[in-house]
Amino acid sequence: MRRGIAITPMETRGDVIVRAARLADELGYEVFSVAEGWGLDAAVVLAELAVSTRRIRLMAGVLSVWGRSPATIAMTAATLHRLSGGRFVLGLGASTRQLVEGWHDVAYERPAARLREVTTQVRGLLAGERARPSVTPAARALRLGQPPAPDVPIWLAAAGERTVGVAADLADGWYPIYLRRERIRKVAAGFARPVTVAAGPFTVVDPDAGAARAAVAACTAGYLGAMGDIYPRLVAEQGLAAEVELVRATRTVPAGAEALLGEFTAYGTESTVRQALERWDETADITLVGLPPGLPWPAVEATLHAAAPAR
Repeated sequence: MRRGIAITPMETRGDVIVRAARLADELGYEVFSVAEGWGLDAAVVLAELAVSTRRIRLMAGVLSVWGRSPATIAMTAATLHRLSGGRFVLGLGASTRQLVEGWHDVAYERPAARLREVTTQVRGLLAGERARPSVTPAARALRLGQPPAPDVPIWLAAAGERTVGVAADLADGWYPIYLRRERIRKVAAGFARPVTVAAGPFTVVDPDAGAARAAVAACTAGYLGAMGDIYPRLVAEQGLAAEVELVRATRTVPAGAEALLGEFTAYGTESTVRQALERWDETADITLVGLPPGLPWPAVEATLHAAAPAR
């Protein structure tokens, strides 16, 4: 049983993130992932976690390949590798059109090609190679100005056919979101090389099942109703189009869309959540327990304790 914790980009309470990472470290979780969107800078948060934890691996889950240059990503990764004593995992993703164009003001064109190009360049820079200027090819190409860090694992967030192809070719780990378990198993079986599969549901433990459902439903409605078209299209293509339309029409998860919660969340009492997570353990190498944003600390604490790996 290998478990990790994943924080969403909408979670901006720094004190809660640090507290959760420390508890996850104590409870034996393998990975603590911090996402980046339009709120907190994940690299800064991870630097704080590097000095606040002892054992757990710390993942940028994930950095957009549009928001930083390959050189900046390599510097960040090498720095966090050093600060954490070698516990850093670099997660990269092609992000979404809404975030890339509406936040970074960059045209969202050929995302899979961008993911491949940036991943290749970052890996080369971490290995000590020189940069490869293309816009200014006459410039003197530089190397990373600190010790190379070729051992930094690179995990790619990918769900579409083309980006999954990049992960199959280049990644040490694959971090899919909003893929059904059967789809994850099928895709992973087609990888021709060892790739760590890290995936899991948004999870809330609360003795009040209604409160737990409300928390995961709000998170689900946020991803499918307010974060662009990639996630709803992806889920709809997996046989859940009617449910997605209900969510997008109501900005909630009504009873008619309950299948979405069954597929992508785990909520309720400790025993209910443990049983749900066991199904993910059969699918992924590392089950990532996603924490919806804004959970009160008692719910965060209860979830981490209930979902912790057996020791």
